Amino acid sequence: MPRIRCEQNLKLALRTVLVADVPSLPDSVYGLSDGMSPSGLDLSEPKPFKMPGFSVIGHRGNGMNVLQSSDRRTRGFKENSILSFNSAAKFPIDFIEFDVQVTKDDCPVIFHDDFIYSQDNGIVNESRVTDLSLSEFLLYGPQKEAEKTGKTLMRKSKEGQVLKWEVDSDDPLCTLQEAFERVEHSLGFNIELKFDNQVVYEREFLVHVLRTVLQVVFDYAQDRPVIFSSFQPDAAQLVRELQNTYPVFFLTNAGNQMFKDERRNSLEEAIKVCLEGKLQGIVSEVKGVFRNPSAIAKIKESNLSLLTYGKLNNVGEAVYMQYVMGIEGVIVDFVEEISESVTLMMIRPPSPSSPLPSPDLKDNVAAITRPEFSQKEIDFLLKFLSQLIQH
Repeated sequence: MPRIRCEQNLKLALRTVLVADVPSLPDSVYGLSDGMSPSGLDLSEPKPFKMPGFSVIGHRGNGMNVLQSSDRRTRGFKENSILSFNSAAKFPIDFIEFDVQVTKDDCPVIFHDDFIYSQDNGIVNESRVTDLSLSEFLLYGPQKEAEKTGKTLMRKSKEGQVLKWEVDSDDPLCTLQEAFERVEHSLGFNIELKFDNQVVYEREFLVHVLRTVLQVVFDYAQDRPVIFSSFQPDAAQLVRELQNTYPVFFLTNAGNQMFKDERRNSLEEAIKVCLEGKLQGIVSEVKGVFRNPSAIAKIKESNLSLLTYGKLNNVGEAVYMQYVMGIEGVIVDFVEEISESVTLMMIRPPSPSSPLPSPDLKDNVAAITRPEFSQKEIDFLLKFLSQLIQH
């Protein structure tokens, strides 16, 4: 991916930002019945929440896989795997993001696509993930027992081709419980509650699925930082109603892709979803924010946090611009490069409880001064970025 070329003075400023440490989210985890109304829903006010300074979040762990890409970084580790999560944990990031679905026998598993593919004797087989039992789901790909051979795992590309899912370092499919048990404990989880865009879900079904996920979180999260997010507006609002322990964010394409459900088509609609459902924040496709920067002020006025995702978050200068604009975190694929860039751009003060490395502040006293930009400079840079993303 080509990098954005900014003015030299902006590049020099990249080393002068102060970023706060990551605080612990709730010290205790409450049971499903705590604080519930007779209907089983939590109707209390949301707990105040703000992201910890400026957060770097690993997309599907150490980055998503792109089939047939010439960039080896997109196939280094199997996405959404324990191996990918722990590989991401080696870098100074705050959270990983991953996708959770629930099997037909009520086990939350980690997998992005709605359908899973395999090939047997040249014939491609397709199954909806949520139609499989846990044992059926785990048969795909490499197996935990070395003597066993799993089904050949395939994936459908954006062009509609079903191709073998090949990565440099493979790993078995996993459950949400395994992630809590086996991933570096200091790493926060951004759990995307995954639903099919083409399916209209009944409230009763959504409540059942969400309770199943919540039970695992409450049983195994302990004091790990956890954030929920979903593109499905009803699911996002319901998971907030069902609990008041963990923050809930609404995911939006912000108009880059249009849906029948108008709530999904703009940042303005996303704000409404959050305010109506008492959610704590928005995760937007980054181009939608760059095209509509005035929405940031509206989001902040609504006391909501704002994160972004998208390809531009793999560009260091674009990440820095978001910091300047007041965005609170970025979901990235190139975890090593962006976390290194952020470490150089933004000095983290040391913390006794933080496992993250901190630069030697004795040699970087000047680096902990937060930069000041005039509105004219910010407007110029926003105009520059808007022109870039349209090409």
